[in-house]
Amino acid sequence: MKKSFILSVAFVLSGLFSLPLSQPIQAQNQQKQTAQETSRIKTGDKMPAFTIKSDKGNLSSADLKGKVVLVNLFATWCGPCQTELAAVEKTLWSEFKNNKDFKLLVIGREHDDAELKKYNEKKGFTFPLYPDKDRSIYNLFAESYIPRTYLIDKNGKVIYTSTGYKEEEFKELMEKIRQALQ
Repeated sequence: MKKSFILSVAFVLSGLFSLPLSQPIQAQNQQKQTAQETSRIKTGDKMPAFTIKSDKGNLSSADLKGKVVLVNLFATWCGPCQTELAAVEKTLWSEFKNNKDFKLLVIGREHDDAELKKYNEKKGFTFPLYPDKDRSIYNLFAESYIPRTYLIDKNGKVIYTSTGYKEEEFKELMEKIRQALQ
């Protein structure tokens, strides 16, 4: 009797305490947006105007006119970003780094030059990393989610976008770069 009474009280109390907690969680889940919904730039849009301020000097999007540009937005703590950047180093960068019509912009969201230098030394990447400490560049492209990739053609038009990393999407990106450089 005593045991069943304690179990009954515990059951009622657990139900009372779980009600208020379940509502905010459910409401949060209903408010979640997909990566596509949080993208500010979509295929067919013009690349936004921006300037990267770095210890290496400033780089303006206007300086990239007439080039195929790959913008990759990442963070050093992001697991999928690590996988993607390893593929960039191994496959993409080795193929396109010497092409004068191609520019790779790997931009560290919420990172400064010192953090990116330390990260690059640890990872051994040979491509440059650019800082975006205040998210000013990231915010032109998206509201949330990383990694994000945007391929821009020689006319400044976005021709490919992706969020996250999937091997089959990376293969598609490689082919899109080849086509854009022809």
